[in-house]
Amino acid sequence: MKREYCGVFGIYNHEEAARLTYFGLYAQQHRGQESAGIVTWDGTKLREERGMGLVPEVFNEEHLSRELKGNIGMGHVRYATTGGSRLRNAQPFMVQYKDLELAIAHNGNLVNTMELRAKLEASGSIFQTTIDSEVIVHLIVQNLRSMPLEEAVLAACKEAQGSYSLLLMVNDKLIAVRDPLGIRPLVLGRLGESHVIASETCAFDLLEADLVRNIEPGEMLVIDGNSMESYKMDVEVEKKRHCIFELVYFSRPDSLVFGENVYTCRKEMGHQLALESHVDADFVMPFPDSGIYCAVGYAQASGLPYEHAMIRNHYVGRTFIQPSQSMRDFSTRVKINPVRSLIEGKRIVIVDDSVVRGTTIRSRVKKLRELGAKEIHFRVSCPPIRFPCYYGINFSSKGELIAANNSVKDIEDFIGIESLHYLSIEGLLKSVSSPDDYCLACFNGDYAIPCPGSNCGSCSC
Repeated sequence: MKREYCGVFGIYNHEEAARLTYFGLYAQQHRGQESAGIVTWDGTKLREERGMGLVPEVFNEEHLSRELKGNIGMGHVRYATTGGSRLRNAQPFMVQYKDLELAIAHNGNLVNTMELRAKLEASGSIFQTTIDSEVIVHLIVQNLRSMPLEEAVLAACKEAQGSYSLLLMVNDKLIAVRDPLGIRPLVLGRLGESHVIASETCAFDLLEADLVRNIEPGEMLVIDGNSMESYKMDVEVEKKRHCIFELVYFSRPDSLVFGENVYTCRKEMGHQLALESHVDADFVMPFPDSGIYCAVGYAQASGLPYEHAMIRNHYVGRTFIQPSQSMRDFSTRVKINPVRSLIEGKRIVIVDDSVVRGTTIRSRVKKLRELGAKEIHFRVSCPPIRFPCYYGINFSSKGELIAANNSVKDIEDFIGIESLHYLSIEGLLKSVSSPDDYCLACFNGDYAIPCPGSNCGSCSC
């Protein structure tokens, strides 16, 4: 399974800060489903509530109306990258230093976590969690001994290597920071007299907030009272390196990410895929929900009918009782079920956004064969994933990536299909408006920030 790690939301100067943070996280639930947390500033102290599970499972009316008081709020939804999936690693993470209360919410992944942690521990730092976000907090606190807050945050971020879109609440200040390469998204919005910040614009849409702009790579915004100051990190980079998988898979299709309309990009990926790999068939189908928008683009460009021959059960939640080993494949069947009358004797083009290990598509193809599909052609709307991601996606180690170790013909045989075509890197870049601004490391191994070494503990190598 492909997972992107975390979404953040913040709001400044709103009497319903906790409630709006709840809805901002709810809109970004797809970015993290293991834990959720909200912190508010009530005028004298920070208040927090964190828990394991989905946003509606963690928070209730008591939290939002009574416990999380204040007009400044920020929140986080999480998947585990650095650090395991346990409550102590849930964010926002809070500390107190002298007269400052500080909370941090982090989307991304540092590649020098272990190196920084060892240095900090050698100087006396004591860690409460195993998350890389706590490393940033310790760096900030160390810098606060000799410099003001804004400089301390910038210096800490300069030392951290990797991807980070951060929200910090330091007493009554709300601070947003984005790494110099802009790997993960972060956007600024406006809701009446309130400032809002989120990983994706879909959070603004739910609240009927207006998008103001992207927070720029290497930028720090400090919101304090009636003022908002922008600072620029003293770091030189050759070019931006946005994660293109935000557009391929992770972001919601109704979001604007990196200035791109995600829905339009995915349709164009399908369009380019059809230009590269048209095949005679009876219809095009996606596997819901990930392949829908590229499948629409493929069908429109190829002139083939578009069908939903697989129907997803949207009521299968996290608490679904898992079947016994003897009932393997049952959990897959309960989530997606075929429309039998559409499949028998048909030549089918399946369009999906990506393939990591190939085991899921293999089981679904097997089911289509059992139902009498005559031909199955598989089209993938991104290039082969051949390299692990160190910047906040749980792509497996290289040894587990099917495209890293097998030819297209080998993968066709493994899945059990007539033909397979991956979208080329050139076709992918034609689907976005600023092709020079994207990280393609999972496809070509060109890492903007090299991992310190194998088995480093701070990445997926």
